[in-house]
Amino acid sequence: MMDKTCRVCQGSWPRKDHFIADLGLSNAYLHDDQYFPGWTVVVFKRHATELFHLAPTERIQLMEEVNLVAKTLAQVYEAKKINYELLGNQLPHIHWHVIPRLAGDPSSLEPVWRVEHEPILRSGPDLQSMVQGLQQAIQNAR
Repeated sequence: MMDKTCRVCQGSWPRKDHFIADLGLSNAYLHDDQYFPGWTVVVFKRHATELFHLAPTERIQLMEEVNLVAKTLAQVYEAKKINYELLGNQLPHIHWHVIPRLAGDPSSLEPVWRVEHEPILRSGPDLQSMVQGLQQAIQNAR
């Protein structure tokens, strides 16, 4: 199923050069803003806006895919905690924000949405290095 008005279904988000891994029912991408290093989004491949729109087997597999990404990010970034966000208010397509929170994290008690900051946008070799490191780590975790 596809929604012609959905940015995910149109292929305009997330950015293709941020692709980390095909997980099965979802794809993992490095989030545009890397103020919180390792911030990753796990995007369901087909259009759905609510978890209850998925078959029970899909929900289970999707959670396993989110778990794989979270475990990998925790190891790579030595995270104190992983934050999980599934909102969909601005972009109604199932996608999980999986965010490692680190020891030196500013405002560690606040959700990332409430931490005022200038976005850190990675590009070129810096972006490629981050993506390739996570690709290898996910491959090793499977």
